[in-house]
Amino acid sequence: MKEFSGKVGKTLRHHCKTLRRAALGAYWELARPRAVRPIIVVGCSRAGTTLVYKTLSESREIGSLQRETHDFWVDLHPLQDKDWATHGLGAADAGAADRDYVARYFYAHTGRRRWVDKNNQNGLCVPYLQALFPDAMFVYVKRSPGDNLNSLIEGWGKPDEFATWSHELSEAVAVEAGRYTQWCFFLAEGWRNYLRAPIEEVAAFQYEAINRAILDAKQAVPAGQWVEVFYEDFLRDPVRTFRYVFEACGLTFDHRLEKHCSEVLGIPYNAFSEIRLDKWKEGRNREKIERILPKVAGLAAEMGYL
Repeated sequence: MKEFSGKVGKTLRHHCKTLRRAALGAYWELARPRAVRPIIVVGCSRAGTTLVYKTLSESREIGSLQRETHDFWVDLHPLQDKDWATHGLGAADAGAADRDYVARYFYAHTGRRRWVDKNNQNGLCVPYLQALFPDAMFVYVKRSPGDNLNSLIEGWGKPDEFATWSHELSEAVAVEAGRYTQWCFFLAEGWRNYLRAPIEEVAAFQYEAINRAILDAKQAVPAGQWVEVFYEDFLRDPVRTFRYVFEACGLTFDHRLEKHCSEVLGIPYNAFSEIRLDKWKEGRNREKIERILPKVAGLAAEMGYL
């Protein structure tokens, strides 16, 4: 009986959510409320963006889907229409139809005009997102190259999690002499040059491509709409660092959020292992990373890693 009641409750909640979304969507069609100062979290895959997104989602002042939106954004501009060249989008790709579709979707699902969003590819799409929402806030999460490259390499070993979108690629992926046969995370211009490369070169390419795209796009974003933070600062002092992020986004950082942030490092937001600094130096990928670090040294310096 208890199991049956649980199933009934789950079904009722599902239908209630569906009806609520339909009602909010219908209201949007009548009133067409525009999105207001949406918060977009960007950064390289495996840089700590999920930690930041999930924590911002704890705010009661904004809406959140509580999930990543890879498929949602790609469906607006399918990869196959661009010959699978890149997940990146520019200002020219933005239009009124996209703006309305996105605003309606988030309003129908959250009931809020202001919301937070995050997915791996949006770091390649800052000009597009800014064109859609000129008042958007961008939160750029940076991670040191050693640890970020290490986590990217580890992530490539989990295609069921990070390559679910790439089954339709026409190219044969044989990274690291065929050890990795599915492309993970995201496509950036030039990715086909790495189909048979060592895994550390692929990781370095992705780290450089997305962080370079973000740094280049930053120049066109008003300073008051740009929040930049080191992932390592969350590990050193999560309360202080999250307070800075929340307040920079114009969000209240109250006692409830302070308590949450004081405990947040104990929440396993897709972490592969214990959260700590310089994990790569003790891991199995150390030699690979040491070999490739000079390639990203210039970019890392621009990011503030000296």
